[in-house]
Amino acid sequence: MCLGSETVVLPFTNPLLTRRRVLQVAGAALATVATAQPLSRTALARNRSQPNIILILTDDMRVSALPYLLAVQAQLVAQGATLTNFTAAAPGCGPARASILRGQYPHSHGVQRGSGVFGGLDRFRRLGNEDSTIATWLHDAGYHTALVGKYLNGYGSTPDLTTIPPGWDDWYGVTNEGYSRFTINEQGEEVRYNSRRQEQHATDVLAGHARAIIADVAPTGQPFFRHISPRAPHTPTEPASWYADAFPDVALPDHPGMNEADVSDKPHWVQIQPQRTAQEMDEIETHFRRRLQTLLSVDDLVAGVMEELERQGVLDTTCILFSSDNGFGLGEHRVALKKGSPYEEVITLPMVVRGPGISPGVSLDVLASQVDLGPTFAGWAGAPTPEFAEGRSLVGVLAGEPVPDDWRTFQFVAYFVARGDRRERQPAFQTLRTQDAVYVIYGTGEQELYDLIAD
Repeated sequence: MCLGSETVVLPFTNPLLTRRRVLQVAGAALATVATAQPLSRTALARNRSQPNIILILTDDMRVSALPYLLAVQAQLVAQGATLTNFTAAAPGCGPARASILRGQYPHSHGVQRGSGVFGGLDRFRRLGNEDSTIATWLHDAGYHTALVGKYLNGYGSTPDLTTIPPGWDDWYGVTNEGYSRFTINEQGEEVRYNSRRQEQHATDVLAGHARAIIADVAPTGQPFFRHISPRAPHTPTEPASWYADAFPDVALPDHPGMNEADVSDKPHWVQIQPQRTAQEMDEIETHFRRRLQTLLSVDDLVAGVMEELERQGVLDTTCILFSSDNGFGLGEHRVALKKGSPYEEVITLPMVVRGPGISPGVSLDVLASQVDLGPTFAGWAGAPTPEFAEGRSLVGVLAGEPVPDDWRTFQFVAYFVARGDRRERQPAFQTLRTQDAVYVIYGTGEQELYDLIAD
């Protein structure tokens, strides 16, 4: 399907979603990204206008958790720009992370699920996606690149854990084992941790590596890119022992759809969800507190990174982004403790950006997506954006320039996974989201349309 200048391949075929129908709901599409001429890596490395870039990416963190992170609030939100309309390319870890790495939607990069034949790291590699990612783009532009934390779903499930993907100069890729017992590929060497004995939390171990790889490169003057990706607060949550008693009185977010009484206007997969009992809602609230407790170690990580940047004298020349791969449901519309839904708490994400030229404490309502991160990084680096990238650079908007007239008027989110048995599973869906409305169409033909202001 072609929407203006953007090609959208649907996760299912449905005659209801015609080109005219899409345009009626969402308006014109985003324009393609122009490709610049590449410069040599040496020349770009000497370009002192290139800012350092740090992406701190949490796992399954919803927007409503952001106010509880005091370091993030003080050092990023108050000192940077908050994007209030930032969405996932897909409401699931694997496809969303692949979209960040490639600047493409899941139907283009091909990673449609977190695991299985059509998902995970194996799928990403089989399709040749690792040959061109944000790591290779920035490496070729003269940046020293490093990953610390989670890469893609399935990393560590193969016997060879010591492989380092193209474009990464330093590598500390953690497996998906958990917060207490985990393995990190530290520069090609497997290092196993048992934090229950060592009184270490996985996020704190990653924070130490994050600071070290900043301290190693900052004095050289070479611009650097750091992808810092702690597992928190992905389930099963496990806060550090010293945070296990935090937030004893925090209640679930005040949401009008929480444990919704009447879901007769919802699609079948929601209607079959039972209304939660009082005990079940108490358990969900306890889980919410544990998620916040687990995130406190991420807040410490942010504080440590900011301290190291200041100590190295590069804070003012570094762009720091804080976000998540997707959100998480806590019982809204009876959908509890899961992602993968088309609802706001899952598809809209925290996104805060601090850096040179970005006004402090501002909110920007531009319709932005994870597919825009790669082109934005390339824009800061003065690097070419590959023709396959489907996002657009946010560099100008973040610097206070007006949103271009040809900017997208809707955001596109797609979900390819259907769980459960054939009768009760959640179907695939596509979501089109504008400034004030959201439209969802499922593989079953069911549709939802909401006014984001009135509903």
